[in-house]
Amino acid sequence: MSTEGHGLHTRVLDSLGLAITAGEYPPGSVLRTDELAQRFDVSRTVVREVVRVLESMHLVESRRRVGVTVRPTEQWNVYDPRVIRWRLAGADRPRQLRSLTVLRSAVEPVAAGLAARNATPEQCATLTECALGMVATSRGHQLEGYLEHDIAFHRIVLNASGNEMFARLGDVVAEVLAGRTHHHVMFEDPDPAAVTLHVKVAEAVREGDAESAERLTREIAIGALQELDVLAP
Repeated sequence: MSTEGHGLHTRVLDSLGLAITAGEYPPGSVLRTDELAQRFDVSRTVVREVVRVLESMHLVESRRRVGVTVRPTEQWNVYDPRVIRWRLAGADRPRQLRSLTVLRSAVEPVAAGLAARNATPEQCATLTECALGMVATSRGHQLEGYLEHDIAFHRIVLNASGNEMFARLGDVVAEVLAGRTHHHVMFEDPDPAAVTLHVKVAEAVREGDAESAERLTREIAIGALQELDVLAP
């Protein structure tokens, strides 16, 4: 696919994905290829490629002689990072953020405990580097820089757990953290207590203290939920 073609594909995919997840096309709605091609001023080939991606996310299904039908919400692949991104961009953002943050609070503390047992020296060093990067960008409204270190920190914890199921949640957590930042569900500067907790988690993992790593990570999750009470009630 050419660069121009890829750009068209991405534009149509994002537009349709946002519309479906926002309820503009409720479950059971039928999307016609010709109508979509006309609406977005693209070829039917581009529309068909977009539909295939949406099918892979279980957002729609193609039926012969019927068209492309929007599937019920409970059938969507809610772990797909793009579905998460689209849902966070819509009116349902507060509920979606809370749902994902509760998921994180259930998984990440356990992952941190496992990381304290299983992390390699290289992973420990990188985790410490990320935590220090968070400290360095936690003042002066440097949220984009902070986000980069924050995402890397949580990816390493999940990967260092040694559990491949936890590791696959790295993209999910990245979308939650990015969505929280880009949709301004964050204070202008991160909570200093939360930043300190990340440093302490890195220390606990490096020292092999599984109990402390799990407890401290749970405190981070509780703090994130409390922030949502204030910023996205």
